Amino acid sequence: MSTSSNNVREGILVGCGNPLLDISANVPMNFLDRYQMKEDDAILAEDRHMPIYRELVDGYQAEFLAGGSVQNSLRIAQWILGQPRVAVFFGCVGEDDYAQRLKEKAAAAGLDVHYQVNRGQPTGTCAVLITGTHRSLCANLAAANHFTIDHLEQPANKALVDNAKYYYISGFFLTVNPPSIMHVAETAHAKQRPFLMNLSAPFISQFFMAPLMAAMPYVDIIFGNEAEAHAFATGQGWPTDDLREIGKRIVGLEKLNPSRPRIAILTQGCDPVLLIQKDSVEEFPVTRLAVHEIVDTNGAGDAFVGGFLSQFVQGKSLDVCIRCGNYAAGHIIQNPGCTYSGSPQFVE
Repeated sequence: MSTSSNNVREGILVGCGNPLLDISANVPMNFLDRYQMKEDDAILAEDRHMPIYRELVDGYQAEFLAGGSVQNSLRIAQWILGQPRVAVFFGCVGEDDYAQRLKEKAAAAGLDVHYQVNRGQPTGTCAVLITGTHRSLCANLAAANHFTIDHLEQPANKALVDNAKYYYISGFFLTVNPPSIMHVAETAHAKQRPFLMNLSAPFISQFFMAPLMAAMPYVDIIFGNEAEAHAFATGQGWPTDDLREIGKRIVGLEKLNPSRPRIAILTQGCDPVLLIQKDSVEEFPVTRLAVHEIVDTNGAGDAFVGGFLSQFVQGKSLDVCIRCGNYAAGHIIQNPGCTYSGSPQFVE
């Protein structure tokens, strides 16, 4: 029995991110070694990684999935809501078969996508390298890297941004177009509407701290896992490894709208999710799965956010939002890639 959502209007949620076609396959450990990658990596492709994509397609039983962090989260939210076009997604693709494939997969998931098309670049791809229950991501952003703010300023797209009530952007998008992030953040702030963001990967805090900190005063809810939170703390020079303390410090960073205090939501794999608010830290237990039930941890974090958003846009309490996030993540890791099966069974 999934949560009813008949009261949610179309276009209430806007997300910006990197639309990537995931090319997912089981590979041996020496595959990672050859490309100087580690288990559970999330990296941007360099020249040495470029042969990966063709090698996966030619040499392994690769599966194509509509990917990219924000697009994943919005697809999961749509699945749980069971009502199409609640979520609007912006990102940049090429003019090629991969873009067509992405569009079809996104539309089938109920997403209302408004891709910017860059004719000079191929659609972005992400190699999802599965080794047992671990997965490593290597993203070749390609066209996704060429998103420009003028796409959001086109009248039809501007109307979609202006009419939304909730906004979600990944840290990954900081590598692409910070002006677009600031445009959405400023819109959310001007309209007194929630702006949610994700730390996304340790390398974001290592290499893109300046644009992240420029956006942070606008952020009402920040998501991250323990590795991302530790990388952020290191980047800030904070003398602590304590996740709760890191979360409190993130919550305490400068905020433009003090009437809506920032919230940090930090996941820890199978350990409890931490909900950190100004005066409190709450724990939400995660249902542990047996090893044989875990198919692929790819997309668990994206799914958590998707589950959370599906309830948040309905005005549900934070504890319901987090429980739905945990439900979604637990479902996703029992399926290959960031995919789902059957009808959602979340019960408040």
